[in-house]
Amino acid sequence: MIKSDYKMAKEKVFALKKLSLRAQHLDLMAGGTIVLLNAQQANQNDIYTGYRIILRSGRRSITAMVDLTNDMVQPGAIGLFHEAWSELKPEKGGMIEVELTSRPESIEYIKNKLDGKELDPHQIQTIIGEVMQNRLSEGEMSAYMTSCYIRGMSDNEVVGLTNAIVHTGDRFDLKRSPVLDKHCIGGVAGNRTTMVIVPIMAAAGCYMPKTSSRAITSAAGTADTMETLCQVTLPIDEMVAQVRKIGACIVWGGAINLASADDKLIKIRNPLSLDPKGVLLASILAKKKSVGAQYCIIDIPVGRGVKIQDVHEARNLAKDFINIGKRLGIQIEALITNGENPIGRGIGPALECRDVLAVLEGSGPVDLRDKSCQMAGTLMELAGKCKKGEGHAIAQRMIDSKKALAKFKQIVDAQGGDSRKLNAHSVPIGSHRFTLKAERPGRISHLDSKMLSRLARAAGAPSDRGAGVYLHCNHGDVVRPGDPLLDLYSESESKLDLAIKVLKTYEAVELEKVVLDSLRE
Repeated sequence: MIKSDYKMAKEKVFALKKLSLRAQHLDLMAGGTIVLLNAQQANQNDIYTGYRIILRSGRRSITAMVDLTNDMVQPGAIGLFHEAWSELKPEKGGMIEVELTSRPESIEYIKNKLDGKELDPHQIQTIIGEVMQNRLSEGEMSAYMTSCYIRGMSDNEVVGLTNAIVHTGDRFDLKRSPVLDKHCIGGVAGNRTTMVIVPIMAAAGCYMPKTSSRAITSAAGTADTMETLCQVTLPIDEMVAQVRKIGACIVWGGAINLASADDKLIKIRNPLSLDPKGVLLASILAKKKSVGAQYCIIDIPVGRGVKIQDVHEARNLAKDFINIGKRLGIQIEALITNGENPIGRGIGPALECRDVLAVLEGSGPVDLRDKSCQMAGTLMELAGKCKKGEGHAIAQRMIDSKKALAKFKQIVDAQGGDSRKLNAHSVPIGSHRFTLKAERPGRISHLDSKMLSRLARAAGAPSDRGAGVYLHCNHGDVVRPGDPLLDLYSESESKLDLAIKVLKTYEAVELEKVVLDSLRE
């Protein structure tokens, strides 16, 4: 066979391009795995901007994109930005082996998806594999995400993407049954149902290895709230041992290597504000499959201020979860819930933790207890632990008998906490407080989760665990002049002053008009 001049030239380049260069640390963020080469030396070796190279240092190797400079890096050196340096971990001044690599196979598949063609499992697996090898640039990964958003994804593609994501991380194999899980689409302030549901299910004889998230734009994630009591970063072998022994754990999913490709996809989705439905489904269900979930409940809040505001959209999403879950071997029940108002009284890690403990002790916010029991009951029925219609009552009995509280304390102790003096009032909150009071009579018609979370974050949440907002009123409550509407808590006077200033701005005026909307009696 006669080779074209192009192919022969390409092979010649690849044969020549194996260099040994001195590591130079560039203490800057590049926004990706990018390295700098001296332009003169690179051109002499037919290496140009945008080329991909493999870097090897000891046993570690990464794929990076090339950029060129005339002065930041001298001939004989290679400049590694923070991301590349962190992955490769070379010694300063140590030698790095550099080799030119081929164009990723994924690019053709991404182009096919942009043209509206359906991708098969192998093609999707190749894309995700090359994402994990850092062989795709941010622009190429963004093109894939954009194609999924514009063209949509078939059920086959969603299943293929889910399995591809699962295969990029570890698997949680309990060798126990039934293994349960839950997920909330999010957007509702408070709503700390996970910390109530997990001990209920464990007390009922189920296994629930719960991996949870930290806050991104909210005042607290489940992991932030749980961390006020104990550790949430556990090695996977310790998680397995704990769940086998006591039935449950509540840990931060970001600390373990489950469905690790999902983190890379999220970094692409967030800046673009793109959330393709197929990618959302795959992202959530990959984590459920990774922990070996057999039964799962999905909470889909609907209403003003949350992610999904249309009931029709929520129903379609619920059907998708059930159908895709079935193909993945997970039985799913989706509950469409009211997301109009916060759940519970506290917004912020410690305040939400107080709500959870109060509910498990037999009191606490009624809405948090009711929603948690509804979801726990449905999950018990789904797993065959009780007859249809009996789950809610059994969940309530687990709380009233204090069995759920005892199981929660076991979880806290197993994860390095101390439950001996633990109760709803023992969790410390911020020592600096400001109370917002009603200026006119009326009835509370709506409490906006997004605005209240923003206020709690201004007070220091979630990094300051004791900071946040405590609501004195709820939807439908009648208020009179001078009645407290909410308390602002902070761990420092300066942050409290900042939160108070937020209240006094024009946006804060709208907060009282819209977020805490008092209708005249």
